[in-house]
Amino acid sequence: MARSETEAADADDSQYEALPASFKEVLGQFVHHLTHECGRSAHTVRGYRADVTSLLVHLAATGTTRLAGVDIAGLRSWLANRRAQGIARASLARKVSAVRAFTAWAHRQGHLDADAGARLSGPSVPHNPPEILRTDQAETLAAATASDGSATGLRDRAVVELLYATGIRVSELCGLDVASVDRSRNVLRVFGKGAKERTVPFGIPAARAVDDYLQRARPELAADHSGDALLLGVRGGRLHPSTVRRVLRDWLSRTGMPSLTPHGLRHSAATHLLDGGADLRSVQELLGHASIDSTQIYTHVSAERLRGAYRQAHPRA
Repeated sequence: MARSETEAADADDSQYEALPASFKEVLGQFVHHLTHECGRSAHTVRGYRADVTSLLVHLAATGTTRLAGVDIAGLRSWLANRRAQGIARASLARKVSAVRAFTAWAHRQGHLDADAGARLSGPSVPHNPPEILRTDQAETLAAATASDGSATGLRDRAVVELLYATGIRVSELCGLDVASVDRSRNVLRVFGKGAKERTVPFGIPAARAVDDYLQRARPELAADHSGDALLLGVRGGRLHPSTVRRVLRDWLSRTGMPSLTPHGLRHSAATHLLDGGADLRSVQELLGHASIDSTQIYTHVSAERLRGAYRQAHPRA
């Protein structure tokens, strides 16, 4: 049975407390680096901290109590231990990535004479095409949310319209303030990974949904502690990503569509933009990808959709 986030956090804290003092000090410096120098999200920092903690716990258990003693043999021993626990390949790949980021940082800081993690190879993970909605399904979903005139219904409509119109991440959506919306130009001011700011346009349906929400729903949901948050929960606090995931899942279920995450709407928006003729660089900028390699996956999705249409429609397919 999967552990709750609270249980997982408690387990990580327990492991951390058992670490040698030298390991705790370096791990604390690394967390500070991720948070204040790299601007990583709290969720990402927690994941990196847990993965590096698991490495340091393993090293301590095998007799290594100083970071300077870490070598590729110790890293491979840790990875083999993780594999033996039956951890999925995708999770192993993520853990290896976190550990390599840690050893690269530790080497730059002088804690390691050499970057042992540079020689650590993780498992290959197949890149399956992302799950997306068809354009007609996206229209059906938007129309369904427009049928609920309650305060939470108007908020849900704004959530769905903004996610699909802009392709922003769920964390970026929940981080929006009222002032992030520029209705004179129909753009959002979004802070993405690494606290990088970008401007993302949205269309008329999303603009109407946001206007209705701000005029009719947000005043009803707002509380003394709401602050400047754009999207609010039922108790007036800033909307949480887990609530957005539940909201989307519920609306998809009501309309008889397969379950999809908010990231699936992001995938859908990017794919539909490329299908409609948008160039790859524009989609990269819209999504806030640091590298165009991350955007390339949507060309594969679009190409597969084109092949499907060809096989269905061409007489000599």
